[in-house]
This record gives sequence, C-alpha cells and structure tokens, in this order.
Amino acid sequence: MNPISKKVAAILTIAALGAASLPSVATNVQAASVSQLSDQEIQAAVKELNRLGIMEGYLNKMNENNQLTRAELAKLVYKTFDLKDKAEQPAELTDANPKAWYYDYAAEVVGLGIMQAENGAFNPQGAVTDDELVQVVAKALQRDVKSVQHWMEAFYTAGSTVSRGETAHLLHTARQAIPSENAKITNVRSLNAITLIVTFDKPLTAADEAFAKAKEDFVFSSGLTLTNMPRLKTGSVSTYIVPTSVQQPGMTYTLTHKGKKAGSFEGIGTKLEMTEARQVAGDTFELESLKGSGVVDYGYVIAAYSGGRGENAFVLNDREQANGTTYQVIPSMQARQVTITPENGQPIVAKYVPFTQSTDGKQEPKFRLPEGQKLIPGVKYTVTSDWANVANASFVAKAFEPLQITGAEAVSETSIQVALAQDPGDELFSGRSVVLTAPNGDKLTATYKYSSRKGAVGVFDIADKGAMSAGTAYTVTPAGEWATASAVTVTME
Repeated sequence: MNPISKKVAAILTIAALGAASLPSVATNVQAASVSQLSDQEIQAAVKELNRLGIMEGYLNKMNENNQLTRAELAKLVYKTFDLKDKAEQPAELTDANPKAWYYDYAAEVVGLGIMQAENGAFNPQGAVTDDELVQVVAKALQRDVKSVQHWMEAFYTAGSTVSRGETAHLLHTARQAIPSENAKITNVRSLNAITLIVTFDKPLTAADEAFAKAKEDFVFSSGLTLTNMPRLKTGSVSTYIVPTSVQQPGMTYTLTHKGKKAGSFEGIGTKLEMTEARQVAGDTFELESLKGSGVVDYGYVIAAYSGGRGENAFVLNDREQANGTTYQVIPSMQARQVTITPENGQPIVAKYVPFTQSTDGKQEPKFRLPEGQKLIPGVKYTVTSDWANVANASFVAKAFEPLQITGAEAVSETSIQVALAQDPGDELFSGRSVVLTAPNGDKLTATYKYSSRKGAVGVFDIADKGAMSAGTAYTVTPAGEWATASAVTVTME
C-alpha cells in the first residue's frame, strides 16, 4: 500500500467469523486506509509485536488493514504493558461471556480505568477510534496525551477508526517509552549555558526523575551541578531537558550516571535572550521572554506539564524546532540568581522566586532582593546575568503599595486560605509568609503553598509541624512588609 495524504473512509462489512472464539480478530471489517505510514513500517511493527507474543493473527494472516475492535485493543494493551494482576478488582462486564477469549483482558484494563465500560457494558466488537486509542495508550503508559498524539501523527484523524496495523505501529513506539530503572544515556549535548539535552535508551522511572535521586545519579566533572530534576520532552520517547549550573564555554565536562561514565560534552556560552527587566513589587522584579522571539519556557514543551498548558503546549523536534522556528529553551529556574545594580551603588544578588517563571500565560520569572531589602523609588537599576542577555536591562524603581490581606479561613489545623483585596497575579504570593498569633502570644508561621493561588486567594501551610488549636482565634499578620492586614483573624473549628 502506498502512503496517502489522509484517511479514506472505506468500511466494508463482512460477516463475523465466529468472533467469540477467535484469539485476536473479531471481524473482518475493513478499516480506514493508512495515512503516511508505509507497508514496510506497518509490517515491521506487526512482525515485532507478533514475535513478542503481543499480537496474533487469524488463519496465518495478521489482517493489519482491518478495523481494530475494543476486544482486540484490550488484549493488545494488556500484553504490551504487562498488566497481568495489576488491577485491585477486575471489572465485571455485562455484555460479554466470561469464557470469551478477550474477557479477562478487558476486565483487567477496565478495572485499571484504562478502558471504559459504562454500567458494565464493554461493547467488545465496537470499532476503536483514533481518539479512543490516544486516551487508552496514554493511560496505560501514564504518559501525556500530546506525546501519544505526536507518535500517531502519521495516521491520526479525529473521529476516524483505527486499523490493527496502525495500532501496532503506535504500540511498537509506546513499548520503547516504558520507563526503566536500568535506563542508560545514549547522547548528551549542551543546548545553552544552563541546559543540557540528554537522551536515554528508555525513559527514567518517576523515582529516578525525582530531584533528590537525580542529583545523586547525575554527577558532572569540573564543579558543574544538576539544579533541578530532568524533564521529559513532550513527544519524545526518552529525551530530557536537564538544567545545570552555569557551564564554562569550551570546557569539556564528563557526565557520570548511576556511577557509570555516560559521555562528555563541551560547555557553550550561549545565553538566553530575555526581552526586558521590569519591577513588579517593592522587592521583586521579573525578566520577560517571548515565544514570538524564539524563546520558550520548558513548561510548554515537557510531558509533565503538557496537559495543564492546553493548546499552548507543543512539541519540539530533536533540533528544538517547531513550525519552522528554532527555539531557545529556558530550563527550570530553580536556584538561579541574577545581579541587580543600583546606579552608583553596589551590586545586589537577587534569587529566583520559585514557581514564577511561566504563569498566567507569560514567561516572566521573578527575582527577589534579600530579605529586608527594597528597591528605592527613583533609583535606576540594571540587571546582569551569567546565563541571560537582557535587551532592556534597566528600569527606574517606583513605590509599590503593599498587598492588603482582607481575610483568612482555616482549611485544616495545619493550613489556611489567605484572601487579598485584589488578585496579585503571576504568583506574587510565592515566597511569602504570614504569622498567626494566639491570644496568649503563641505564634505560628505559615508559608505560601506554591501554585495554590486562585485569583486573590492562596493557601498557606503552617511550618515546623505546627498546628492551630481548635477554638482559638489567631490574629493574621504578614511576615515582613509585603502586605498589610487589619483585624484579620482565623479560627480552627
């Protein structure tokens, strides 16, 4: 079959051949034609899945052009992702014979929530659509939908039915994307002064991605360090955006992973291109960057965040390109700092405010002066960095009124909701604390819970294992000058 530009709806109904007794094929219904997948690609995938015992044929034929049924999909997913005995409680199916070849597979995947059976009705002979296949594979692999859609781009058409051959092609890719604790690095390269692109033969497990573990596993020479967890690129099988401390241009670094030498790379001096420095509070400023200028925050191109970014999420290829544009990638800003210098004054080191680098649809990481210091109104400040170039790096500071705390409400004995007079926007709650004072003078400190803001309300968690006493009315005041409060109290019922 020659590849064609789009699927052609060609549904030919042929009599079912003893569907309930067949090991993998329920009907001989012809599926819509393949788009942009060659016979060779399909046959290679089908052959490999058959070799592994995942996909079986009927009467020595694999029927790769037939529409895929839900019964077949249940078996393929069960075997591809080794789901035996994974469900705490397999589902009971009301429209299937418990002795049917597919019943146990379907009961397991429905019990796991990977496939659906409304009121127990599984509809085993129903045709699988491309959209359903995306959701099922994403759930089984615990991977983002956008990545699975990307792997299907050669044949995906919304609302169209999917063939056995197309499914084999997707599952062949998905098998390679199953995380492994034995994943090995196959390639490492420097993308910019604080970012590496690291490819593994398999994705890392969630445990190995966690920052504390990754920091133990990723060991660099010459003082370079990992600054936050590696993040899997959307659409890739096993390629990660890895943030580092600032690399020295021309220096050769060696990377050891889990005690084994994984490769070397040369540091580069490419700085991220930021558009403007801008004050946003009495002690805080931001550095703006623009996707329209070819700079993208990693939050838009990593699998972990793609679901929450909606249509703003997209896929970069292995050359960091999308739609003809090559992008600079801003990695995690965790532990970053910049220097801000007042005119005729001494430089001040300002540290990144966590979880502020791409909020409210903007790429504007915030940086805050050391505790107790403020930007002086009327003074010109200039921002410099060893990892970024800032086109408009100077601004004249102005006076900012503190935020106003208008209310507080207990969420639990260890957390409260704090309400402001107006939405601060852009996570300006981040890094702030309030003090809860009991009538007897006892004090508790509660710190903002990152990314909890909903409009003008944010959650603050009590620190140091403290807890409010039931029935006690605590007076709520800001820690520092970031806000004001007048007669605000909170009581844990």
